[in-house]
Amino acid sequence: MKWLDDYRMKLVLIGFVAAIVLCGGTSKADFTFGTPTNLGPPVNTSVGEEAPTISADGLELYFASGPNRGGSGGYDLWVATRTSTEDAWGPPANLGPTINSGTHDLWTSISADGLSLYFDSKRGPFSKYNIWVTTRASKNDPWQEPVNLGPTVNVSQYYDNSPCISADGLSLYFCSLRPGGIGGSGDIWVTKRATKDDVWGEPVNLGPVVNSNCGEMGPAISADGLMLFFFSGLHVTIAGPARPGGFGRGDIWMSRRANKDAPWEEPVNLGPSVNTVSHEILLSISTDGSTLYFTSDRSGGYGSTDIWQVPIMPVVDLNGDGIVDAADMCVMVDHWGTDNGLCDIGPMPWGDGVVDVQDLIVLSEHLFEDYRLIAHWKLDEEAGNTAHDSVGEYDGTLHGEPVWQPEDGIVNGTLQFDGIGDYVSTPFILDPYGGSLSAFAWVYGGSPGQAILSQANSTLGSDSTWLCIDASDGKLITRLMHPPFPPLKSETVITDSRWHHVGLVYDLDALKRRLYVDGAEVAKDMGPVPAIGSDGGLYIGAGENLEANTFFFGLIDDVRIYDEGLSAEEVADLAR
Repeated sequence: MKWLDDYRMKLVLIGFVAAIVLCGGTSKADFTFGTPTNLGPPVNTSVGEEAPTISADGLELYFASGPNRGGSGGYDLWVATRTSTEDAWGPPANLGPTINSGTHDLWTSISADGLSLYFDSKRGPFSKYNIWVTTRASKNDPWQEPVNLGPTVNVSQYYDNSPCISADGLSLYFCSLRPGGIGGSGDIWVTKRATKDDVWGEPVNLGPVVNSNCGEMGPAISADGLMLFFFSGLHVTIAGPARPGGFGRGDIWMSRRANKDAPWEEPVNLGPSVNTVSHEILLSISTDGSTLYFTSDRSGGYGSTDIWQVPIMPVVDLNGDGIVDAADMCVMVDHWGTDNGLCDIGPMPWGDGVVDVQDLIVLSEHLFEDYRLIAHWKLDEEAGNTAHDSVGEYDGTLHGEPVWQPEDGIVNGTLQFDGIGDYVSTPFILDPYGGSLSAFAWVYGGSPGQAILSQANSTLGSDSTWLCIDASDGKLITRLMHPPFPPLKSETVITDSRWHHVGLVYDLDALKRRLYVDGAEVAKDMGPVPAIGSDGGLYIGAGENLEANTFFFGLIDDVRIYDEGLSAEEVADLAR
């Protein structure tokens, strides 16, 4: 609507003027990831789906699925379609016997024009993965008989797989176990050609910066050719060691380069928003750079492996203070008209090479957001079985018969728990092993031994009850990281029939837990407490194993989760 666009532009200009007046300060901008979501049915099934590839227009999703889904045998290639990028995926269709063989046909990469489909297959006399290509005259025509890319690309006695064609069609990235690699567990190589009518040239290893002895596979090149995503630590035939700095055996990493002739820079792990203690592998990135599709066997799926997606978002907190405001506009004005990566945040998540009005529009859309707050259940609904997350995609599900109390909360409404079987469950949000965290809630009531907030599925047998009440005297404690470390117990009773603001801050850098009641620090670890992983969702109002004595009796309101350790001053502000 034109009036809305005009209104937004006025806001942009007002903010721009304010920035000119208030300028000062610099920092580094980048991009970050939102909340991964499972694509769900009909794409994912109990059979297991993997190796997604998205078309340039975002309307076709190619992937592989196991033999029990139906088809030609082994892994088959499928495609799901949708009318627009806002629509849901329709029922997937098998690519049929022309493409799928009686053996494994696994990884696809579709060209930018949608007319060439590269994939790897075990068909052929050597029963090893080779890279093939099939073409079609138009998007409405059928795929033709696949053609092997030949001996320059494929080495008959070695595995050559996971192809990724560049947007210009002149570079093909793939994985190979051929001689000349770095570690012997699979390296990423690239073959190039001068035009689309030329043959592919001799493949070149991407070298020891990208490749390691851990096994690298599944390259996904961004549309501008300046970012390379891949996974490391797990190969189809050889499970290599975990690459240092990762979260699991198979993690997704990323390398940049300044231009297409520049060398690849040291890869970075995509972090706990994407990677978990499970396997995150087999990926693809949308042409507009807004979405990463990947394969994972994490909890919350439908089969052994599922296809997930995660949004890629520009980091607009330019001065790193956790809030997007006029100070960030100041930073942008300082670099106006330059190619400085600090403020080049639009239109792609990594910019277009110049700081201009496109970047200012992106920044204005995020003004006054606190990026550290990743989940917030206000618990002020009046009915229904869903506790809505106001900042993310972590809506909670009510269990038992908790009662909405629209008038009785400390912050608008609240939720009443009966202490018998009432609780709220959420999807997985974060892993304490992956970084600092803060968790807060308002509570009224409760009894010794009951839990306020916990996380399911802790690893290594450690307790993941974040906030609870001591079983002996009603004082606030946390059992996070116990064992091997003792619980952290405060001397503050919270079961005195008064509203209390309770909180836990875990500082991964200092390796310490802190407890807060009503804005004041009431307990702190004296020695280091290293993090222990946990990959489950949260329980509000119950312990991590839903033991009968852990169900909360009373009112819980305004539950917040941050992916950073808040300062004492910030905690005090929340409690006011």
